[in-house]
Amino acid sequence: MAKVESFTLDHTAVKAPYVRLITVEEGSKGDKISNYDLRLVQPNENAIPTAGLHTIEHMLAGYLRDRLDGVIDCSPFGCRTGFHLITWGEHDTTDVAKALKGALQDIEAATWDDVQGTDIRSCGNYRDHSLFSAQEWCRKILDEGISSDPFVRKVVE
Repeated sequence: MAKVESFTLDHTAVKAPYVRLITVEEGSKGDKISNYDLRLVQPNENAIPTAGLHTIEHMLAGYLRDRLDGVIDCSPFGCRTGFHLITWGEHDTTDVAKALKGALQDIEAATWDDVQGTDIRSCGNYRDHSLFSAQEWCRKILDEGISSDPFVRKVVE
């Protein structure tokens, strides 16, 4: 079985919330795709409940695209501590952290009408959303500050 970089990371050594570049893959034609670890809560100490995480996921899908060029996907980790962000090209982790901060601020100020994909036609589990939970977690994450480094706290402004 192939080694997965994310599973070699010492989850006890990181200091969440942070942004970490996991890898940059180059295709046969020179195209680059980057994978970022958007870690919102400290691994093995906390986990965002599924309804709140689901709502954050739906909102990040739009808000990160508004702030960063080349967003392909933003998908939650199964451990519910953050997200994979996949982009075309490569962005500096400080720029990604600033985009994440802005997106979380937008979620914190949102109304239910701002949440995309919350009906039976647009979501595979439309009943499992909570804007209240999403906003409470965003507030906590923003209060802690988002670092552009996973091991040394370099909180972005």
